[in-house]
Amino acid sequence: MAAIIGNPLRTVRIGFMPLTDCASLVMAAECGFDRQYGIRIVPSRETSWANVRDKLGSGALDAAHVLYGLMVGVQLGIGCQRQDMAVLMNLSRNGQAVTVSRALAQQGALDGPGLARQMREAPRSYTFAHTFPTGNHAMLLYYWLAAQGIDPLRQARALTVPPAQMVGSLKAGMIDGFCAGEPWGQRAIDEGVGVTAATSQQIWPDHPGKVLGTTAAFAASEADTCRAMIAAVLDASRWIEASTANREQSATVLAGSAYLNTGRQAIAARLLGRYDNGAGRQWTDAQALCFHADGEVNFPYLSDSMWFMTQQRRWGLLRDDPDYLGQAQAVNRIDLYKGAAGMTGTQLPASVMRSSTLIDGMRWDGSDPRGYAASFPIHQR
Repeated sequence: MAAIIGNPLRTVRIGFMPLTDCASLVMAAECGFDRQYGIRIVPSRETSWANVRDKLGSGALDAAHVLYGLMVGVQLGIGCQRQDMAVLMNLSRNGQAVTVSRALAQQGALDGPGLARQMREAPRSYTFAHTFPTGNHAMLLYYWLAAQGIDPLRQARALTVPPAQMVGSLKAGMIDGFCAGEPWGQRAIDEGVGVTAATSQQIWPDHPGKVLGTTAAFAASEADTCRAMIAAVLDASRWIEASTANREQSATVLAGSAYLNTGRQAIAARLLGRYDNGAGRQWTDAQALCFHADGEVNFPYLSDSMWFMTQQRRWGLLRDDPDYLGQAQAVNRIDLYKGAAGMTGTQLPASVMRSSTLIDGMRWDGSDPRGYAASFPIHQR
């Protein structure tokens, strides 16, 4: 589907939030991978996930780097007008973090057990922020707190804050901690106001991150354009992971004013898997932010979509169990992904489901979503 010389490129406006995991989308445009498939990606920096949702719905954006849980929430009509959506591919895995205030960490809340102990011994009103009510960070934050025996909705207050405002909110004492994508966890450490209590890969190893999302209507009317977008981002994802130099170059581009507009080192450290929790522990994370892994990252697994539905049900965002499998089959456009995978020589997995064991020892494989959603001792239904 390479562009024919002389033919105009199809312009696609793709929204993104200023987060490190938008890298494959940005580099697809910056390195010209898009033009190889007859399109021109115009990245559009957005200010909140609600703006991304609304602009996708109105058609102001053709597609977006977007929270997986947000896409599922719109598909199910949680807190908004229901609209059929399309997840074209996964953009990333891992690489988010739960950050607690330095003051809380100094009182012993350096990790989950420490936080649970602190909340028992010094009861008060604790506030933790996420980035969107149905999104990845809310669901991962709630899951992590519940795994420590903390009811996230009864023993704490949950607050929605745009990613770029997390560090300022922590510094101002408005919140005790937050779950968000990078570089904001690292920025909290660099500014001396936060400590990493858990990485998201500790909560759910190899969890899905952001997706390339659009509306079902756009996917139906612009199938060739969707395949071209997926193919361009697959090539960019492969390129990022081809060398350390490419990751370093990506960090430099992302730091620019058009994208994250922040210090390059705050981006580069965790993009390269180099972690410092801000309290004296340093390590190289084998499960850091990942963009491709021979296509293993990018396939839109049905079980990933279903997991977010189970957690939305668990926390009362859904009053009843949805048709988990049917909704996942509707929103995850495996057909379009397979077409782009063929264009780029990207491997496909043996199954549309995958299994994982999360921080609390619970295994998820998509086989019994209704039973899984009802099995947690801490829930709000």
